[in-house]
Formats: sequence, structure tokens, C-alpha cells
Amino acid sequence: MRCAVLTLFPDMVAPVLGQSILKRAQEKGLLEVSVRNLREFTFDRHKTADDLPYGGGAGMVMKAEPILLALEALCADYGARRQGDADVRVVVPSPQGRPFTQELAKSLALDKRPIVFICGHYEGIDERVRLALHPEEISVGDYVLTGGELPALVMIDAAVRLISGVLGDDTSTTEESFSEALLEYPHFTRPAEVRGMAVPEVLVSGNHENIRLWRRKEALRNTYLKRPDLLRDRNLGEEDRRLLNEVMQESLSHVPVR
Repeated sequence: MRCAVLTLFPDMVAPVLGQSILKRAQEKGLLEVSVRNLREFTFDRHKTADDLPYGGGAGMVMKAEPILLALEALCADYGARRQGDADVRVVVPSPQGRPFTQELAKSLALDKRPIVFICGHYEGIDERVRLALHPEEISVGDYVLTGGELPALVMIDAAVRLISGVLGDDTSTTEESFSEALLEYPHFTRPAEVRGMAVPEVLVSGNHENIRLWRRKEALRNTYLKRPDLLRDRNLGEEDRRLLNEVMQESLSHVPVR
């Protein structure tokens, strides 16, 4: 996965990319990411990359020209034929964008094109950037942040971990929340008892089929209790219907579980 982050605040981004799984992905050659300071593409001595909004109002607006110049430079680096070419995928984190999902993370992970994240700040980005580039606008939630750096990192992190070889065990991504529109089952580790709370007996039974059924049922339980919307219109198989019915009956009768 190749990507770049265009930002006014590179120190918000670079330290995160140098940690944990993101760092290891780069060391393995599975992630190539550059962080470019938009002030490098300004020409006045103050490195001005924002200005007052036309029409008045509070705050500042990020200027279009430094962003367009930065993208042109990146396109040249990536060998794209021209600015805005389909060879480069341009993403703007924005509360006005479509919601970021696991499927969208997969789309980023599998995309062979370089991905450029343009991070807005202040009151936003000059509208002419959108008009010139037609970027994808993607939202990480129905709230407003101080800038696009954190959402860009969220998207990179969510995508990179789906690339084969990034995680120690590729099956980790197939069993986790949202991998098949269900939340994940609970996890336990040593010791077997913590402050009177014991690990479910089934998990230490050694019976792999019972463990599989327990995990599936608990995934359905978590989804039913926390995100029932994920179950609407979902075509469940016979086993899932039976397990979900048990979950619903237990919930109604307040039968203790686990």
C-alpha cells in the first residue's frame, strides 16, 4: 500500500506511523507512506497556507494552491500522468463524506494506486480543491475534529492491517468485528481467574466444536445487544438462527450467560 498525507502539521502524523504495526508494515515493505508539509508548497516568506474566508466569518480557510501544487508533486513522484489522474486516489477526511466502514478499509488496502490523504484544518479547505480534484470525502463519524490528520491515520491503520503479512496471523482479520457484519466474540487470557471472575469453562474444555459454537453464539449475542442494526435484513444460516434464538430467549428471561 502506497500513500501520502498532505498536512499543515506533520508532527501530528509522523510519530504514529513510526510505532507498532504501522512501523513493522513499513519495515516489511508492505506500507510506503510519506508525510508532506503543505507549507513547503507556498512562496511567501511566512509560508502562508491559509487565509480569511471570502464573505467574512470566523476562522481561516486552507488555501487551494499549496494543496494543488503538493498533489502535482506527488503525482510526479508516483509517475502519474497528470494531476487528478485516475492513477492516484485522492481522499479528503470530512464529516460531510460517506461513512468509513470495514468494506471501505478493504478497498483502500486492495487498491494498487497511490492514495493521497488531504488533511483539512480550521474552517476547511478552499472549495476549488474539490472542484479541481473531485476527491473522495470520507467521514469517520458524525462529529467534527480539529483536522483531518487523525481520521487519515485511522483509515491508514484500518487498511494496512488487512494486507496479508502485516499481522502475525492473517486469520486475525477474518474473525474480528465487522469481518462478516457481526461483532467479535469476547476474548480471555491467563490467568484463569481474575478477582473472582473465571474464564468460561468451554474455553478450557479442549472441545474445539463446542468452542466454535460458543464463539459464534457470543458474536451473535454481542451484535444483538450492542449493534442490532447489523442483524436487520441479514440472511442467517440455520445454525446462526438457532443460536440467535437462544440468545434472544436468554435475554428475555435474564438467564445468566458465560
